Amino acid sequence: MNKRNKLILLTALVVAAIIVLSQSIYIVNETQQVVITQFGRPIGDAITEPGLQFKTPFVQKANFFEKRYMEWDGDPNQIPTKEKKFIFVDSYARWQITDPLQFYKRLTNERGAQSRLDDIIDGETRDQVASHSLEEVVRNTNRQADTTAKISEIIEDSLARIKVGRQKIQNMIQEKANEETKDLGIEILDFRFKRINYVEDVRQRVYDRMKSERIRIADKFRSEGEGEASRINGEKERELNQIQSEAYKEAETIKGKADAEAARIYADAYNRSSRAIELYSFIKSMETFSNTFDSTTTVILSTDSDLFKYLKSMD
Repeated sequence: MNKRNKLILLTALVVAAIIVLSQSIYIVNETQQVVITQFGRPIGDAITEPGLQFKTPFVQKANFFEKRYMEWDGDPNQIPTKEKKFIFVDSYARWQITDPLQFYKRLTNERGAQSRLDDIIDGETRDQVASHSLEEVVRNTNRQADTTAKISEIIEDSLARIKVGRQKIQNMIQEKANEETKDLGIEILDFRFKRINYVEDVRQRVYDRMKSERIRIADKFRSEGEGEASRINGEKERELNQIQSEAYKEAETIKGKADAEAARIYADAYNRSSRAIELYSFIKSMETFSNTFDSTTTVILSTDSDLFKYLKSMD
């Protein structure tokens, strides 16, 4: 065998060794778990610890599965509630492979698991929603009516009493689904309603009812407001008339007092004026007497004369 053939043979052996080694060694990381199959049948226990692992080349196959939590996202389904109200329910869940060996035997791969979860979770969701009223599906707690408002002013659905509630229904769906998946090697860790809504025709009727209810309440408030405005205007007119009446009475009282005071002042002024006129007349009479008469003058006076009156008063 010449040197060239030896080189080719050595290269072929190295390549074959690499291929055999690559088929014999596999690595499991922290997020994976492995089931070894031989001719399609699982052998041994599942490998869940990370590290370097070995298998028989070409005969055995390493099937890797996710160890982390995975998401299931359902399609919106039209479901009737207990009172035959049709609603769209959109839900989601988180699940995990807990027994990789059993998982491989029953479902083979994650695609098969998603398909099986569609059947299980959608079925349980439909059963639970159909067994409860709409209020139970969408609410968790009972609501207390505002004591200052009338019940008729609130859509009665919002005050309906619930016994179960959305959270408990979700828990029941999760429990029932886990009962069906326990032999599949998977566990549903969480289930939630992502979105709940009426179907289109029911939604439109609900909107119309809400609209008419709001309009009725608005009309009631408007009527009460107009009545209150009329009452306030009436009280305003009454108070205005009362204020005007009291003001008129007060004005007349003040005017009467002013007139009385003016009359008194006029009387005082008149009395003072009479005395001044009398003094003036007396002085003028004395001046006339002084200028007209002497010791030899004889005069005849009427008894009505002012001069006579003054002379008489001098006696």
